[in-house]
Amino acid sequence: MVVPFPLPGSGVDRIDNQLMSALAEIPVEHTEEINAQILAVSEDMVQGFVRQPFQVIAEKSGVPFETVLERIRAMLQAGVIRRVRQTLLATKLAHGALCAWKVDPDKIDATFDWMFREDPFSGHVVTRSTDREISGSDYRLWTTLKVPQGKSLEEHADVLKRLTGAHEYILMPANGIFALGVGHVRRKTIEPGDRSDGPARMDTTVTVELSGEEWDVLLALKEELNPEEVCANPWAGRAGKAGVSFERFCEVAEELNRKRVIGRFSTFLEHVKPSSTGVRVTRFNGLFHWGVPKGMEQLAGSEIGRHFILTHCYWREGGPRFGNVNIMAVIHGSERERVLEHKAAIDAHLVEQGIPVNYTAVFWGGRSEIKPSEISPGVYRDFHEKWAGFGKVL
Repeated sequence: MVVPFPLPGSGVDRIDNQLMSALAEIPVEHTEEINAQILAVSEDMVQGFVRQPFQVIAEKSGVPFETVLERIRAMLQAGVIRRVRQTLLATKLAHGALCAWKVDPDKIDATFDWMFREDPFSGHVVTRSTDREISGSDYRLWTTLKVPQGKSLEEHADVLKRLTGAHEYILMPANGIFALGVGHVRRKTIEPGDRSDGPARMDTTVTVELSGEEWDVLLALKEELNPEEVCANPWAGRAGKAGVSFERFCEVAEELNRKRVIGRFSTFLEHVKPSSTGVRVTRFNGLFHWGVPKGMEQLAGSEIGRHFILTHCYWREGGPRFGNVNIMAVIHGSERERVLEHKAAIDAHLVEQGIPVNYTAVFWGGRSEIKPSEISPGVYRDFHEKWAGFGKVL
């Protein structure tokens, strides 16, 4: 049950306060045993669209269904879980890229804030630094950027550059995807070098054409769930928003699943900021760069991407400003040295596989905010109409 804060003089203060007291007794830290058991599944182990995702979490975690609902609601309301939502494979639905920005040092925070708050098409917004001056170390602000099909990444980035006063940007679209997940709780127990028995499969980023009805369902499906929707049937209300019956909503979503445009159902932890009691999910994240000889990108990415510790692994071309990097991957961890141990294990595996590395580097994550990137053509139109007459705003 979702408990609202009582209104003074409402006549229900005593009852509401009793319920609030009961809610306050529910453990919400991600380290609590039952919560960790749930999160080990709910972060990234429910793949694709399922009609009853919380039931699947209960079955896979071995935690009773009502307890799963109670704990996820409580963690969401406490901010330990940042959002609950069905993810999309946006690389199949929109044009996307990792974007590195060269910004005046005294304007990094202001540019960071503006990108996060004002641009719906910038998803991850992160400051990054290096341990020493290397190729690309003067690009301190990194974002993910997506635009709807038929629109230009360069056009949108040019507008952001004009508005923020950034000096330069470099777009690095993905040519292939080898790993994409979260699972911070589950990854705490992974040892350096732990990997799958075989190479990771490379997913392509070729966009998929959808019908109007498919877009209606997709846009209704992707919005994050509020606490009231953490229930047995979270999609019932979304079918109404899409203008279709519940059964038709599920049929279309299952077809989208077959088209491989649906990602995982996930409870996203607030993994950078501490909880109200000061507990952090992770403390360090490293964006690792490897430059391998041309023609070996897929082989190298498949060998790097098989390591379980990675949350992301892509084939991206960074060009000469980034040492001609072509494989990028992200590792999160609570200890900096432990993160580097995972990197060293991957490096050793590449040597064992006979894959030469011409260049490697670490870009450490600092300040970070994450929101789902928008992919709606209507929102894109509204954004550019809103900011068309503006020059530099920062």
